[in-house]
Amino acid sequence: MSDLVIGADGLPRCAWGSSTPDYAVYHDTEWGRPLHGDDALYERMTLEAFQSGLSWLTILRKRANFRLAFDEFHIPAVAGYGEAEVNRLLADAGIVRNRAKIEAAIANARAALDLPEGLSKLLWSYAPPPRASRPTSFAQVPALTAESTAMAKALKKRGFRFVGPTTAYALMQATGMVDDHLAGCHVVTPGSGVMG
Repeated sequence: MSDLVIGADGLPRCAWGSSTPDYAVYHDTEWGRPLHGDDALYERMTLEAFQSGLSWLTILRKRANFRLAFDEFHIPAVAGYGEAEVNRLLADAGIVRNRAKIEAAIANARAALDLPEGLSKLLWSYAPPPRASRPTSFAQVPALTAESTAMAKALKKRGFRFVGPTTAYALMQATGMVDDHLAGCHVVTPGSGVMG
């Protein structure tokens, strides 16, 4: 399979974005588009952490359930969770039931509340300068970068869990801090970390 494919709709897109209808919608409407806001970025950070060791498609298909289970990822609400909520989440078949990840999501909400500048401002401070052009193949897309490593280190220092350099880079890709859509992909992501 080529790294860039023409979909049934005649549009060129990154190959992974054509592999399932769910991926096509996510690829075309969300991935790589700049996302701001503390709760919105907390949601994406949490979902990236839950994805660790699993397929992103699994998380994507459970996202509505995650939103219900985690009070729409409203940071103050999740930060207030205790053992009763942990047990409720562990019993919820609609999400990924992993105690360490659930506890990390709660700890991360608490850590986010302690950020004077807010989560969005902190995360975006690690966005790299825009690239001159998009990558031409997935071989040119890194798994982590100096910026994602620095982001992960800063988050860990502030008490965040399950956000290593690779997860941090996936978060950067998903939220438009970098634009890893391939050259020729039909998706336009203005202001997301690529020039021209």
